[in-house]
This record gives sequence, structure tokens and C-alpha cells, in this order.
Amino acid sequence: MGNLDEVHEVVGIGFGPSNLSLAVALEEHESNESGEPISAAFFERQPALGWHRNMLLPSARMQISFLKDLSTFRNPASRFSFISYLHAAGRLAQFVNNQEFFPTREEFHDYLEWAESSFSDRVTYSSEVLSVRLPPADGDRPVDHVEVEIRDNKPQGGTRLVKARNIVVSTGLVPKMPTGITRDERIWHSSEFLEKFRKLDQASVKRVAVVGAGQSAAEIARFVYDALPDATVSAIMPSYGYSIADDTPFANRIFDAEAVDDYYHGSQRSKDSFWRYHKNTNYGVVDAEVIRDLHQRAYDDEVRGTPRLEFLNLSRVDSVKQTDDDVRLTMHSVRNNGTFQVDVDVLICATGYDSMEPSELLGDLEAHCVRDEEGRLRVERDYRLATTGDVSCGVYLQGGTEHTHGLASSLLSNIAIRSGEIADSIAERRRTRQYSAV
Repeated sequence: MGNLDEVHEVVGIGFGPSNLSLAVALEEHESNESGEPISAAFFERQPALGWHRNMLLPSARMQISFLKDLSTFRNPASRFSFISYLHAAGRLAQFVNNQEFFPTREEFHDYLEWAESSFSDRVTYSSEVLSVRLPPADGDRPVDHVEVEIRDNKPQGGTRLVKARNIVVSTGLVPKMPTGITRDERIWHSSEFLEKFRKLDQASVKRVAVVGAGQSAAEIARFVYDALPDATVSAIMPSYGYSIADDTPFANRIFDAEAVDDYYHGSQRSKDSFWRYHKNTNYGVVDAEVIRDLHQRAYDDEVRGTPRLEFLNLSRVDSVKQTDDDVRLTMHSVRNNGTFQVDVDVLICATGYDSMEPSELLGDLEAHCVRDEEGRLRVERDYRLATTGDVSCGVYLQGGTEHTHGLASSLLSNIAIRSGEIADSIAERRRTRQYSAV
């Protein structure tokens, strides 16, 4: 175990797009021009920056504008913008000539890696945060820092403790499988799709099922249909068909920074209305272009008399049983309440994610976090957990705040503004508080 000489104003737990955007915001914060820069260290358990790597399908595009990058909405002059990336790569003119508002996911991931290269001195990969501890009590003085235990997952790696005035938790979403179904070599979650697909003996695969009715499910069904020309693809969904994502201008305002205030300060009734009226902007919906592509493929199959793409709508997977030769799905029909079976070689579950839950990570600090009447963590408007009076250090969340901050809490849409607000809060609290020595 290392010593506690390492002290940071900010320790970021996780280093995906959200905390990368925070690193940019801290780098550009105006307080750095007039005083001491805000020291930060980030720890990521993956061996390198990775954002949905297993869904970087060749034809997949972003569902948000390239302007909703790491920094532009907070600072249009930022050197970390997507425009700056294009200029540095020598592709700005070509990108403009494409007349495309939505880059491919592959290019956006390349942009993230380009931005990340400026922070190699502040991020440590293959490093897993095991716990967050409170330091020994110091009389009646409120606790103004925490001790973060980190394990180095590289060979011969050990553990160490660092001190942090503030922590920012951004560990990402958690893949969700259907009840009673576990992942293995022939049953996958969409979050591991490309990695598993590349290892597949593709010539031997004749039947694939894709469960889900959202964007990932539709994109995977299209990709597998094109990549495996001798295979039948079954798209399993509980609805009658894919629902179109509402990306019209007024609906998209739900992701504006101002909408966070409307949600945060609204009544529970108004918050419920937000979800009821606008869930179809992102959750369980598919871009129109992908829907039309899939329908065209199915239609062309019908014309040729060689149906390879089937839509098992109004259906749910009840159970899964594996044999030596295949995966047998027992299906429940919502249409007639009956059951039927489907045999496949590979089952892919594009069944979404659960929100980040930081409680276990926070350890004994969790007992000092205030909860609402429904037992959920209370989160202030600046994304800082509300804590009891005996703890004054900052614990910020990037994700897991849908109940307080609305639909965009785990999405890229508001990432630049959110990170800027967290950086502002950290800087202001540093300015107004007299810290004890640590």
C-alpha cells in the first residue's frame, strides 16, 4: 500500500467521454488564469480510452450533432472541439463537403482519442478504484477530503491510496440482460458484440437472433444480415415494430441545458410528464434511416423468394436452453399468449443498460450521503451529492442522476455544459473554503 503523499483537488473515477470532458473543462477553467490550476488525476480500469468500442459498426452514425462534443457548448473557442480535431486531421473541408451533421461513431471515437492524448499525464489506465474512505476524525472539523484506494491491474501491480478534495464518479452504464439469461460464448450482450463477432466461425453460423427494439438492436440486425449472407436473422421485439426516434427540433430541446433546470426544479408530476412525453427521443427507439434500411432488406428478400430477415414482433424470450448444437429459445407471444420455440446459433441481447449506482463504491462515505423519501441519493443542481454536515468534501456524479436531472443525465448531449458546471462548482468551493492540511 502506497503512502498518502499524493493529494489532488479532483480525483475522477472512470475516464470515458464524461470525465474526459471534465478534464477539458478543468484545463480551460478561468480560475487557472488568475490563480493556481485545479489539480486532477483520473483512474480508469480499462487499458485505454474506450467508448462503446463493440458498437463501432461501419455504418453506424452518431445520433447527436458533431457540435455536441466535449467542449463547444461550454466554450465555442475550445481547442478540444470536434472542429479543432477535424482541422488538426486535415479533414475540415472534406467533412463540410459531406454536408453531414452526424459523423460516424468510428470518427467520433477517433476524436475522443485525439482529445485524450493531451491528458496522458493526468490519467492512469488499468487502474481500478476499490473504495473511497473517510480519513480519521479530526475533532469536530468536517471531513474535507477522502482517501481513494486504487488497484493497479497491470502485472506486478499493487494498491495505493491518494487523497482527494473532490471525487467525480463516472463509471458508465451497466449492461442489462433479460431475466434468467446469462452471457457466454453464444449468448452476448450488445456491449460485447464486435469483439465476440470477430472471434466467430462465421461460415458455420446459419441462424442469429437479436433481442431488442432500440437503436443498437436494429443496427446489429442490419450489420449481421449484411455480414453473414448465408444466415437467417430473427429480430425479436415486444412491440409491433421498431418505433422511430423523435429528433425534431422542438422535441430535441429536451436535451438543452435549460431543460435540466426545468426538470430539476419541477414537481414530481412535471418530471413524470417529461419522461412520458419525451422518452421517445432516445429510449427504445430507432433512427428512421435504419428502420427503412431493414424494411427494404426484408422486402427485397420477399421479392427474391429468399427470406433471411424475419421480425418476431409481439414476442418475448421466456427462457433459454443450450444444447451441443444450438441455443433454444422458448418464446412468449404477446399476440395470443402462447409459446413457441426458436433455435439459433447465436443470441444477441441488445436489451439496454442500468444506470450507474455509486453506493457500493462510496464505502463508508455512503452513510453520510442524504437520500430522498424514495431512498434515492439526493443530488444538488451542480451534480454534487448532498451530504451530512460532518462531510464537506465534494462527491460529484456523471451519470445516475436521471431522477434529479432528467433524460440527458447519461447522454452525450449535455456533456460539455455538465462538465463545466461541475468544474465551476469545484473552483467556487475551493475559493470560499479554508481547507485543513492533509
